[in-house]
Amino acid sequence: MITIENLTKRYGSQTLFDHISFRVNARERIGLVGRNGHGKTTLLRMIVGEEHYDEGTITIPRNYRIGYVQQHIAFDRESVLAEAMKGLRHEEAHQRWKVERILAGLGFSREDMLRDPWSFSGGFQVRLNLAKVLVGEPDMLLLDEPTNYLDITSIRWIEKFLCTWPGELILVTHDRSFMDRIVTHIVGIHRCRVRKIAGTTDKYYAQIAQEEEVYEKTRLNDERRRREIELFISRFRAKARLANLVQSRVKLLEKMGNRPKLEKMKTLDFSFRSSPCTARHVMSVRNVSFGYEPGRMLFSDLNFNIGRGDRICIIGGNGKGKTTLLKVLAGVLQPLTGEVIRHPATAIGFFEQTNITRLDPARSVEQEIMCSHPDVTLQMARDIAGAMLFEGDAALKKIGVLSGGEKSRVMLGKILATPVNVLLLDEPTNHLDMDSSDALLAALDSFDGAVVLVTHNEMLLHALAERLIVFQANRTTIFEGRYQDFLERCGWIDEAQDAAEQVDTAARPNKLTKKDIRRLRSDFFSERSRALKPLEERIAQLERQIHEREQELQASGEAMQKASQAHDAARIAHLAQAIHACRAALDSLFEELEQVMDMFERQKAAFDARQKELEKLTA
Repeated sequence: MITIENLTKRYGSQTLFDHISFRVNARERIGLVGRNGHGKTTLLRMIVGEEHYDEGTITIPRNYRIGYVQQHIAFDRESVLAEAMKGLRHEEAHQRWKVERILAGLGFSREDMLRDPWSFSGGFQVRLNLAKVLVGEPDMLLLDEPTNYLDITSIRWIEKFLCTWPGELILVTHDRSFMDRIVTHIVGIHRCRVRKIAGTTDKYYAQIAQEEEVYEKTRLNDERRRREIELFISRFRAKARLANLVQSRVKLLEKMGNRPKLEKMKTLDFSFRSSPCTARHVMSVRNVSFGYEPGRMLFSDLNFNIGRGDRICIIGGNGKGKTTLLKVLAGVLQPLTGEVIRHPATAIGFFEQTNITRLDPARSVEQEIMCSHPDVTLQMARDIAGAMLFEGDAALKKIGVLSGGEKSRVMLGKILATPVNVLLLDEPTNHLDMDSSDALLAALDSFDGAVVLVTHNEMLLHALAERLIVFQANRTTIFEGRYQDFLERCGWIDEAQDAAEQVDTAARPNKLTKKDIRRLRSDFFSERSRALKPLEERIAQLERQIHEREQELQASGEAMQKASQAHDAARIAHLAQAIHACRAALDSLFEELEQVMDMFERQKAAFDARQKELEKLTA
């Protein structure tokens, strides 16, 4: 549990936070949201003491341990086990068994623990990063973009893990659906202030929009009222008999103050240029195969067509060949067998993460965009740079000084500058905040041409995909249907295998001893009790409070009936207020009860699944 009070942070003339305050209470899972550059990572760094703040306080209880899982992955030990042991506290530096237990619970076998950390996929590298924090037994987890570059099955594994986490949690992620399934509260950084609400991102953004609408209407009313008062003062200032009225309005004007107009929030503004193509199919894939090593094909004998308005998503685990297929479609790689037939009018816009290395570091942002297409004028380049949040002099920044996320925005800007009818996009939302991801989705939805997209973002898949290319179980298949249809009819095969590994794969290839089994059982049931017992107690407490309020409401209703019969106006008014307050309290209690019960059911289901796997393992 931590308390943040009147926290202020500035970088030169830029203010990130202005006297912000909020608390993280026991067992709360907080989703931290805000636009890129508004200070989410900075706030996490301040909580763990890696960044200084200008004013305010951060209060952390004594002996309260915070584990910070950062975006950056850096390994310097020769094995997974040695890397994970770096996270042990000084007094436990030699307790290897504790590290082995946590690694086993995260899906590493004894054989895996001796392997080089860099030999694993991105999903297992993030698990190792998590293990380094968990061995220190933190009370709170801080996670900064844990899903970046993970495949869907790894993302779902982390989701299940976090839903059963017994302590506190602060999560930063651009994946809105992932966040909503995990958190109990949202803390939003907006206009240098923060707001904390119980619920999901939808509720938070709806509340912000409503409050800003009310503010703007109030500001306009105040302005109209101010003009009326100023007109009255100017018309009757010289009238002696109205001097008192004029003076009172002058004082009223001083008291009214002046509500500033809300500055329009900057966000990416996507609008792709379309190149006409009347052909039914803009691209055809015929018996295409590709592999980097002889005899090891990433995909074989692929056959499909891309229509001029298709929305195709490529899904599957990391390292299976999704990006490679996109490169083959773009013509960057040539297939080993088969052919990709492109219509003469096909114009391709290709976004791929590693493409940022092709940017010229000596050019400015606007110069790089102007080089995208011969008909791009300076003004058009400036407009596109502004749409990518490089406004004014920022468009003159050299590519060499930009961050990875900013370079990705330049790559998107180059595609916006080019008339295309096929978009090939590889994880375009990785460096975008939630608002920018929404803007990209809207632009893709309205684009006239075809879209082929590699993504692990399930919100995008549900919203956009009409056909799927699925890399799974060492096969590449074409699925005709939406993503929800795929989940219902096929599902993720790897997910079931991954779940079986979660409890403990340390039994491969060595058998567990009786002591190992007892320790596993003890740890599991201790963790289960720590997670579920407080929720059960809170549910019982809420039910008692609801019962008490309902009795109070019934008594007030009976008293209201008697007061109405007695025509006791004062008593009726008092009881009406009491009834209103009681109903509001009941609504709040029912809302919290629903949230706590939902959390309890999710955690119980996850523990039940783990218990079944534990029973199989120790049978």
